[in-house]
Amino acid sequence: MEVKIKAQQKLTVIIPSFNEEKKIETCLQSVRWADEILIVDSYSTDRTVDIAEKYTDRILRHEYINSANQKNWAIPQATYEWILLVDSDEKVTTELRNEIRQLLSQQPDKDGYWIYRNNYLIGKQVKYSGWGKDSVLRLFRRDLARYDKKRVHAEITLKNTGVLNGRLEHHSISSMTAWVAKINRYSSWKAAYKFEKQPRAPVLQVLFRPPIRFIKDFIFRLGILDGWRGFLIASMSSFAELVMAAKLLQLSYEKRRR
Repeated sequence: MEVKIKAQQKLTVIIPSFNEEKKIETCLQSVRWADEILIVDSYSTDRTVDIAEKYTDRILRHEYINSANQKNWAIPQATYEWILLVDSDEKVTTELRNEIRQLLSQQPDKDGYWIYRNNYLIGKQVKYSGWGKDSVLRLFRRDLARYDKKRVHAEITLKNTGVLNGRLEHHSISSMTAWVAKINRYSSWKAAYKFEKQPRAPVLQVLFRPPIRFIKDFIFRLGILDGWRGFLIASMSSFAELVMAAKLLQLSYEKRRR
């Protein structure tokens, strides 16, 4: 009796991009082993697309609304059933690459896999501060996975999932200017999302959310062990809470004046 051996599952890597000319090539080099690389670009005005064209001819353009919307639009465009979603500021390590290739050769019994990230700040890995246990569901079956509709930090919800040992390298903060701009952008989305759910903003949030967040990151999440980077993360997280709470308060005030 002839035994049929299933071929290795093929993989599409999806990379969302927008003006990432300084980072995207490192990302692309780390995934060039994939069967397909799909770039979903939000109309970059720098050299991002030119760089991407050296690695793939599958470059699609789509207007950016938010991260979840962009990724949900991109997922059905993939050619293959299995998808690895990698952000432009991330790099697939050799260990993760080998683990994924081995997994796909054995017919995975899960619908998705969580991947831990090594997060870096100003040239050094951050091991605590809430960044050390960061994980994301990034390897999944195309037809089963979609991101929830949150504007910020949306995630895929799947019941049948596993965890990989290999990690992503994540270099999310390119400069302090970019960090402040990111806080401004994300705090607006988060305030709008919270306001839609509960259009009231207690003034006490402005007073208490920032110090509580600082204590949480620097003390309870052991940010103190990350040295000055831990202090910086706790301070910026506290600042982000202040800005978000202030924007929420403004939205509430403007609604009462209408």
